[in-house]
Order: sequence, then C-alpha cells, then structure tokens
Amino acid sequence: MPLGHCLLALFVTVIWGLSFVVIKIGVGATPPLLLAALRFAFAALPAVFFIPRPKTGWRYILGYGFFLGIVQFGLLFAAIALGMPASLASLIMQAQVFFTILFAALLMGERPSPYQIVGGIIAFLGLGLIAWPRLAGSEAVPFLMTVAASAAWGVANIVSKRAGRVDMLGFVVWASLIPPIPLLGLSLWLDGPAQVAAALSHLDLKALASVAYLAYPTTVFAFAVWAYLLSRYPAATVTPFALLVPVAGIAGASVILDEAMAPIEAVGGAVIILGLAINVFGPHLVQRPGPA
Repeated sequence: MPLGHCLLALFVTVIWGLSFVVIKIGVGATPPLLLAALRFAFAALPAVFFIPRPKTGWRYILGYGFFLGIVQFGLLFAAIALGMPASLASLIMQAQVFFTILFAALLMGERPSPYQIVGGIIAFLGLGLIAWPRLAGSEAVPFLMTVAASAAWGVANIVSKRAGRVDMLGFVVWASLIPPIPLLGLSLWLDGPAQVAAALSHLDLKALASVAYLAYPTTVFAFAVWAYLLSRYPAATVTPFALLVPVAGIAGASVILDEAMAPIEAVGGAVIILGLAINVFGPHLVQRPGPA
C-alpha cells in the first residue's frame, strides 16, 4: 500500500478512536438506539440528494447499511449505554480485523500471509489480556454485545468489497438511508414512545454535537475512505490498521472522560501494536536485495 494510503488509513483510525468517546458522551444524554438512528439520518440527509447512487446492486447497499448501521452500531451504542467503557470498547471492536480476514478467506479466497497470521495471533493475545478481567458478572453482557458488533463490522467490510470499485462516498451515504427507521423502531419498542419523544424534544448542544461528529467525520468520511481502501487492497492488508483505533480511543477516554487504564490494559495495548507491526511491516523487514 502506498504511503499516502497508509496515512489515510491512520487518519481514519484516529477519527474512529475518538468516536468512542463521543458515543459515551452522547448515550449519556440520548437513548442509544435513537442516537444511532440520528447519526445515520444526518449522514444520509441531505447528502443523498446531491450524491448519485453508486453503480452497484441494491443488495450491497442494503447489506452494508444493515450490518454496519443496524447490527454493528445498534449493538455498540447499546453496549456503551449499558456501561462498556469507551476505551475498552475501542479495543474489543478491533476483533473485526480477525473476523474480516476470516470471512475474506472463507468467502473470497483471500489467503493471509504467515506474517499476517502471526501478527493476528499476537494482537488477539493483547485483546485477551485486556478483556479477560471483564468477563465476569454484569460486565459480560456489554462485552459480548461489543464482540458481536465487531463481527458485524467484519461482515460489512466483506459486503463493501463485494460491491466492487464504486464511488465509496456515495456507497456510504446511500447505505446510511437503511438504518434510521429500523433503529428508531427498535428505540420506540425498547425505550418507549414517551422517552423517545422527550429525548427528541430536548436535544441539547452535547447531543447535537455528538450526532454531528458521528454522522460526518466518523460515518461519511471515515467509512468512505475505509471502503475505498478495502476495494483496492486485500482485507488482510487494510484491516490491521484498525488496531490503532484503541490508541486514540484510550487516549481520548483518559483525557476527556477521565477513564483510567489499568496496567494490564497498557500491556495488552502494547501487544496489539506489536501484532499490527508484524501484520503490516513483517514482509518488508525480511526482504532481501536482489543480485547486483
């Protein structure tokens, strides 16, 4: 992958890392599924009236909107509202790397290199170090919801690859039309019409700022860039960059939310970065120059 595209991938990971902090702030003021519905409604409108529909089948647009918007973010927002720390959520969501590589191998015939396999195993051990203390009691439910959300992200990545080389900005914007109504319906069912109506009628600056950040930099820009990269490079090359998301997530949660990071989380984060380095740079480090 060229340096420019590597920098783009890194920029996306910073945006996504900070989005976990924004979600934590947003669900403190707005029911989680309603917040997710507003996120995608703002991402789709009014952009959908100015950006042409991508030249791909409706099944890909529907599939991407379903797995990314309804399943992934419905579960993630709900898990954070149930008490999942923003820093830990940003770490657990990186299991999508392994889900994406697995699904790409099973469904698209993409075979990861030995370096990517070793790097993935090491990064998984880092995630395990961080997650293990959280697997007991009431913390298990939001943890498992977050893991399921990461699997849905992996499926969404495969759908975007199946869509082919299309206008990825248009793809993300049009796919954002799918989640709002189902998410609003789920919020009405789970939270009740009275709570949803009260939340909509009392949207404060904090809630509106959360929706704006989640709709535009996080959804329209970041997912369009991510889908663009996935359409041009193997999943095993692109997705390991997402392992840097927790770096921004943990730093942002520490500074903005005052979430403390335990020593084991610091060790696990270092192991994850090691796994990323092996995934991305391993093959280049062992290259030998050809004959003179």
